[in-house]
Amino acid sequence: MQPPASFMDAYRPSLRGHRHMTSAGHYLAAQAGFQVMEAGGNAIDGGVAAGMVLGVVQSELVGVAGVAPIIIYLVEEDRVVTISGLGTWPKATDPAYFAREYPDSVPEGILRCIVPAAPAAWIMALERYGSMSFGEVAAASIQLARDGFVMYALMAELLAGKAEKYARWPANAEIYLPGGRSPVVGEVFRQEDLGRSLQYMADCEAASGGDRRAGLSAARDAFYKGDIARQIDTYHSENGGLLRMEDLAAFEVEVEEALSVDVAGTRIYSCGPWCQGPMLLQIMQLLEGRNLEGMGHNSTAYIHHVTEAVKLAVADRERWYGDPRYTDVPMKWLLSEDYAAQRRAMIDPNKAWPEMPPSGDPRAARPVASPTPLNALDTSYACAIDAKGNIFSATPSDTSSDAPVIPGLGFVPSSRGSQSRPDPEHPSSILPGKRPRLTPNPAIAIRPGEWALPLGTPGADVQCQAMAQTLLNIDAFEMNPQQAVEAPRFASYSFPQSFASHAYHPGLLKLEGRIDGNIGDALAALGHKIEWWGDWEWQAGAMCTIRRDLKTGVLEAGADPRRAGYALGW
Repeated sequence: MQPPASFMDAYRPSLRGHRHMTSAGHYLAAQAGFQVMEAGGNAIDGGVAAGMVLGVVQSELVGVAGVAPIIIYLVEEDRVVTISGLGTWPKATDPAYFAREYPDSVPEGILRCIVPAAPAAWIMALERYGSMSFGEVAAASIQLARDGFVMYALMAELLAGKAEKYARWPANAEIYLPGGRSPVVGEVFRQEDLGRSLQYMADCEAASGGDRRAGLSAARDAFYKGDIARQIDTYHSENGGLLRMEDLAAFEVEVEEALSVDVAGTRIYSCGPWCQGPMLLQIMQLLEGRNLEGMGHNSTAYIHHVTEAVKLAVADRERWYGDPRYTDVPMKWLLSEDYAAQRRAMIDPNKAWPEMPPSGDPRAARPVASPTPLNALDTSYACAIDAKGNIFSATPSDTSSDAPVIPGLGFVPSSRGSQSRPDPEHPSSILPGKRPRLTPNPAIAIRPGEWALPLGTPGADVQCQAMAQTLLNIDAFEMNPQQAVEAPRFASYSFPQSFASHAYHPGLLKLEGRIDGNIGDALAALGHKIEWWGDWEWQAGAMCTIRRDLKTGVLEAGADPRRAGYALGW
């Protein structure tokens, strides 16, 4: 790829600084995070501000009451922690009902709503590791919801494409089909009920009269025990939903040590197997020692090896990953060097697996191919690094088109039940109190003494694939972050997709159009079923990252032009 001018090293100029920086799925989110850090907040304050704004300016992709998995590097402790940011199935959930009435997948509508986790995750991050109040951090979200923002091309396209879905529920239509039509680019788009919900939480915090932590607790209670919870309960009780006050009041997110692996001197961190995050770790382990640099970037051999590693890792995801409180996930074994060596030997340099390979268990069932159309619509990403070197990385998600908005509140309670399976034998089966297996999975990578970076992307099952390619672009091919996120990508679909109705396309490999056509022909000769994307395909992910030089403190950001990502800092 040739940059447009000799003084540019990428399609967009590389953004560099030495104080603090944010990168996020929309420029207004990056701006919100930057402003919070300019006002004295740390990376956690800034990251939460950015993540919350994504729930407003990308509310077709991110729910304010959706999911928000978080991973944080605490520089003074040299420690990486995760916040689960994923809700549970309500107490009233009847697994037998879903298995009987909806045996293949959880249907769209109110029945797929689980306990919202994002507000609890944001507030937990602020309480444990931040320095500012909820009201301070949420100010940009409140203003953008109340006063509106200018509609942009990607959101307008997605809203128009989902117009029939939004029309199914009056409250959804009122917001997303104002005046009976989809918003168009250039119009001011407002979500006044959503702004009032967030303001109510901030007002409860301000009225608490206690210290910062007491205020944060009051803001949380406003959502999970106050008027917001009562309105969710009432609507679900009256409309056949499952959520009740007791589900909301009892909910807590989990703070855990991150999972990690060392790959050729780079330590890579992810959230636990309640999401697909460990898949990134497995992919990188499988590629260790394969001399990818010698193969050449996006060569036939390189794309083939990365794709085959993806297939092997996702086979283990399908067999094992689920809520570890209910599912026995042998994570230590899956991330062991001995197991990686066994699986690595299954990569044939001259032949592609025609389907998803077997997992690391001979009992694993073989999936059945499905012609269901592919989609990867929801989710966004935000990251931040402050002057001290603290790192925040979060992948908030949930759409507003597949379940009803609560009238007067302006949001859909998390519809992430879509990623559970009615099959009681599946590791992501439906049970009261259990979490679905989540696709969003923020990550952090650290090369001791050299650099540290957060990374993440939307893109459903493409997420770990785009993250692995971007990390390899930086670590193996020495690209700067902006070059790394812009480089042409590819993605396998040779496994059951995570979202209902769980499409499966054995052997399918999609390539961006900037990859040489001869490479596609050569990959087809190895057994891959090649389909071509456009040159810049938004379904190939929208990576954001920031690299901090551990010797100089210099920051360098990357933000993906495939969607609406931008970075900001100095």
